[in-house]
Amino acid sequence: MILLMVCLICLLLGYLIYGKFTESMILPLKKSTPAIAHPDGMDYVPMSGMKNHLIELLNIAGTGPIFGALMGAKWGPIVFIWIVAGCILGGAVHDYMSGMMSARNDGKSTSYLIRHYIGEKARYPILILIIFVMIMVTATFARSASDLLSDITGIPSMIWIIFILLYFLISTVLPIHKVIGRIYPVFGVILILMAVIVIGGLALGNYAFPTFTLENLNPAGQEFFPDMLITVACGAISGFHATQAPMTARCIQDERDGRKVFYGAMIVESVIALFWATAALAFYAGTAALADALSAGGASGVVYEIAVGVAGPVGGLLAVIGVIICPITSGDTALRSSRLMIQDDRNYDSSKIRNGLMITAVLMMPIIFLCSIDFSVLWNYFSWLNQTLACLVLWTATVFIISYRKKVKYALITALPAVFMTMVVSSFILHSRLGLGLDYVTSLVAGVIITAAITLIFVKYFIADKRAYTME
Repeated sequence: MILLMVCLICLLLGYLIYGKFTESMILPLKKSTPAIAHPDGMDYVPMSGMKNHLIELLNIAGTGPIFGALMGAKWGPIVFIWIVAGCILGGAVHDYMSGMMSARNDGKSTSYLIRHYIGEKARYPILILIIFVMIMVTATFARSASDLLSDITGIPSMIWIIFILLYFLISTVLPIHKVIGRIYPVFGVILILMAVIVIGGLALGNYAFPTFTLENLNPAGQEFFPDMLITVACGAISGFHATQAPMTARCIQDERDGRKVFYGAMIVESVIALFWATAALAFYAGTAALADALSAGGASGVVYEIAVGVAGPVGGLLAVIGVIICPITSGDTALRSSRLMIQDDRNYDSSKIRNGLMITAVLMMPIIFLCSIDFSVLWNYFSWLNQTLACLVLWTATVFIISYRKKVKYALITALPAVFMTMVVSSFILHSRLGLGLDYVTSLVAGVIITAAITLIFVKYFIADKRAYTME
């Protein structure tokens, strides 16, 4: 319990101190926002800071902070370091800058922001990459929710997938305040309460909470770096969040809400990840039993077993409802952000439902196919693509900061995490069986070389070149 409390205090201080420091990198804050400048009743709809915070939380808190935390807990309590430090120094900074970049560029989508700051040559490769990631996210979250619903009801997973995808379709094409703006704040509160119920059940049930150790306790002997850093994903840092921030950026009424909405939502998501990582280690009393449970019933089965085990049938059902809400309310916004990116790229009128419906219908085709694939396979590929996108966004945010503050020292707040995450994703794909399958040492050495090369290229073209210093 002490370890969990220390981590929670660190996250709170991270929000109060480092969050404020992050905000200072792009001062002065502007008074006008896209929602105030040109509300359209569809995507640009002014909403309160707290409502936007809860919507952003539901947008980003998909399966990641729960399933990712459960799978990351296989490495033992060392996972807490990555969740806390990764969030404060990387993930929350990434999310805040994603939202503020969009707010200062008329609420534009991530694909536009990357090509705007990195270069027009990146236009279609980046758009294709992000749309593919969004399709993977939608399929992954639909599959995870349907698997859990199937475990509870006994109804086949594919039937649940049909209902979930129909909801995705409706939510994606309707005005943001009609569905998302009304029910997501309520779901946000439920999601937080469900995580608290699980932790409360553990405490009342006298379970042994994990104590801190730096030892790698992964039963299969998987390396902490970079494997665990890829697996945990959304609980620490996630490129997917950058695709969700522009939707909320189109609805904020004041840039001063940015820290609460973007940085704050990531902090809360990490709290949820901490709760579930703690629950996994406490409930199964070690990583070996946890790994066996994940192998036997998958992440959805583990969630159900923990929830019922610590909170009883009623409390367990409530907790599971919260976990089901999580992926569904991120899957539909992933699909919505895909629609927005395509409309932004082609300059389609976003206020016309017909345009959105046609785009969404086309996007649904590969999603239906991917939903037939096993969740663990989807998760592995999604995690790597997700963290690769986070790298791109952090490099983009570095150029964004320089363009405003002119001095490179301010941009270190995103440049250093960008370098670190470049090393993570490059060494992982070289070492993992999903990629080249090289031996561990070779993959690390090659990862260092790749990271150094990318950093030097970035310095040459975006820091040494004064043309990068343009005000927006």
